[in-house]
Amino acid sequence: MSADIVTPDQPDTALADDSPAVPPGREDAEIVAKTGSSLLDRLLNEQQELTAVERFAQQHDHGGLPAQAKYYSHLIPATAPMQGQQYAFDVDLDRCSGCKACVTACHSLNGLDDSEAWRDVGLLVGGTSQNPVMQHVTTACHHCLDPACMTACPVDAYEKNAVTGIVKHLDDQCFGCQYCTLACPYDVPKYHSRKGIVRKCDMCSDRLSAGEAPACVQACPHEAIAISIVETQQVIEDSEADVFLPGTPEPSITLPTTTYRTKRVFPRNLLPVDYYSVAVQHSHWPLIIMLVLTQLSVGAFLAGMALEAVISETLSAAIRPLHTLTALVFGLTALGASTLHLGRPQYAFRAVIGLKHSWLSREIVAFGAFAGVAVLYAAGNWMGPEAVVSSPYWQSWLGWGVATFGLTGVFCSVMIYAFTQRTFWSFSITATKFFLTTGLLGIAAVWLTLLVLSAGGDPAAAALVLEEGELICRSLMACAGVKLVYELAVFRHLMKKQSTPLKRSAQLMIGQLASFTMARFAAGFLGGIVMPAFLLSSVRGNSEPEPVVLIVVVSMLFLACLAGELLERTLFFAAVSSARMPGSLRS
Repeated sequence: MSADIVTPDQPDTALADDSPAVPPGREDAEIVAKTGSSLLDRLLNEQQELTAVERFAQQHDHGGLPAQAKYYSHLIPATAPMQGQQYAFDVDLDRCSGCKACVTACHSLNGLDDSEAWRDVGLLVGGTSQNPVMQHVTTACHHCLDPACMTACPVDAYEKNAVTGIVKHLDDQCFGCQYCTLACPYDVPKYHSRKGIVRKCDMCSDRLSAGEAPACVQACPHEAIAISIVETQQVIEDSEADVFLPGTPEPSITLPTTTYRTKRVFPRNLLPVDYYSVAVQHSHWPLIIMLVLTQLSVGAFLAGMALEAVISETLSAAIRPLHTLTALVFGLTALGASTLHLGRPQYAFRAVIGLKHSWLSREIVAFGAFAGVAVLYAAGNWMGPEAVVSSPYWQSWLGWGVATFGLTGVFCSVMIYAFTQRTFWSFSITATKFFLTTGLLGIAAVWLTLLVLSAGGDPAAAALVLEEGELICRSLMACAGVKLVYELAVFRHLMKKQSTPLKRSAQLMIGQLASFTMARFAAGFLGGIVMPAFLLSSVRGNSEPEPVVLIVVVSMLFLACLAGELLERTLFFAAVSSARMPGSLRS
C-alpha cells in the first residue's frame, strides 16, 4: 500500500490543537495551569499518535523525502515485505507504450555501456488481419523465488535478500565464467567483456531501502511499472497454471515474481514478435575445446584399459606408457583451455565455493581430481609403479581412480547443460553426445598411440595392429555410426508444423550454420567410417600395413575424428534455441 501525500495547503495535523493559541511571552506556568501539561509534553504525546500519513507529511515538510517523491510514492510499497512475501515488479500492460524511457533511465542511473542494457522492451503480436493486436512489454530481472543464476553460480556471486527477495549480483565475487547467462531462461545476466564479470538488475535496491523508487519506475511517463509485494505461495500456485506471458519460458523453471496485468482479453495466438526467428548463438570456443579434449582424455584412458583387458601383458606394457602420457597431455590442455573462458582467470581458485549446488563447481573438482590422479598414473607407467606408489597393486587402483573421476567429470559436464532445461541440451541428448564423443575419440587415441609407436619402429605396435586392429576398427566404426545417426535425427523435427525449439535448431543447422553442419558430417564420416574401413581391409589379410600407409591413414583418421567432434560441439552451442522473453523484430 502507498501513503497519500499531504499537500502544502492541507492543515498540518501534527501541530493542530483545539486549545487556544498561546501568545508570545506567556510563561509556561500559565499553560500548565490551563491545560494541565506543558507544551513540550503535549507535543511529545502527539508525536506518538501520528499516523503514517502524518509522519510522511512531517518528513516532506522538513525535507526528509526526495523532491520527486510525490510523483512515485504510490508506486512503491509503504512497508517492507512480511514473512512469506517479497518485492516484485508489477507491470500494467495497458499503460506500457513501448517508449523505452525505463530502458534509458536504467541505463543512465547504472552507468551502463552503450551496448549494455538491464531492461528491455519487447513486443507481443497476434489477432487477425481485421483485428490485429500489438502489445509492448517491458522486462528486466524477475527476482525469481528459485533463481537459476544463483544455483548455477560456482562462486556464490549471487545472493537473494531474505527480507526483500531481491536477487543481487556480487560483482567483486564474480570471476566471469558466464554460466549464469546460460542458466537463466530469461537472458537477464549480461556479461561485461571489459570488466570480465556479469552484471544485472538489482531493482535499485539502494534506492528502495531509502524509500525512493527504482529508476525505471520513476522514469515511466505512464506509471506502467511499479514495485509491489507478492505472496511467495501465490507465485508458486500461479506457476502451476503457467500464468506469465505467452511464448515465454515456463515459469515453473525459476518461479519469476514479476506480475503482468491487463484488463484486455488477448487472442490465443498472441506470441513474441520474434518467436519464429532463429539466431546463431555464441559458440564459446574455449568451452568447445575444453569439452572435446576432456572427453578425449577420459576416453583414451578408458579405451586403453579396455584394450589391455584383451591383449597380453607384454603388449600392454609396450603401449601403456605412451598411451597414458598422450591421454594426460590432452586432459591438461583441456583444463588450460577452460581458463580462457573466464573473464577474471586469476580468481579461478574460487570455483570450488559452490560445490554444494553448482554443477560447474562439481565438474571442476571432478576434473581436477582426474588430472591429479592421471599425473600419478602416467608417471607410474613411465618410471615404474615403485617410483610413485608402493606396489603394482596400487598402480592398478590409480587406473581405476582415473576412470572414475573422468567419468564423473563427463557426467558433471552433461548436467551443466541439462540444468538449463533447454530442449537441445536435454539430459538424454547431451549425455548421448558427450559419452559417444568420449568413446569415439578414446578409440581414435588408441590408433594415434599405435601410429607414434609404428613410426618409431616398435614391433609391439605392428603386432597389436595385426592382433587387435580389426576389433579397434569395428569399435570405432560402430561408435561413429551411432553418433552420426543420432545427430541426424534432429532433422526429423523439420517435418513438424509447430515451431518447436528442436525445429528451430534444425533450421539453423541447415540455414545459417549449413557450412558447419556439412563439414561436421563430412569429417565424422571420413574419420569414423571411411578411414577405419580402409584400415580394416588392410589388416583382415593378417598382413601388416605399409608404414607410410599406416601413418597417412591413421593421421587422417584421428584428425578427422577430432575435427568432426569440435564441429559437433560448435553446433551444440551455436544452434541451441529456446523460448525467451519478447524481443523486437529482427532483420
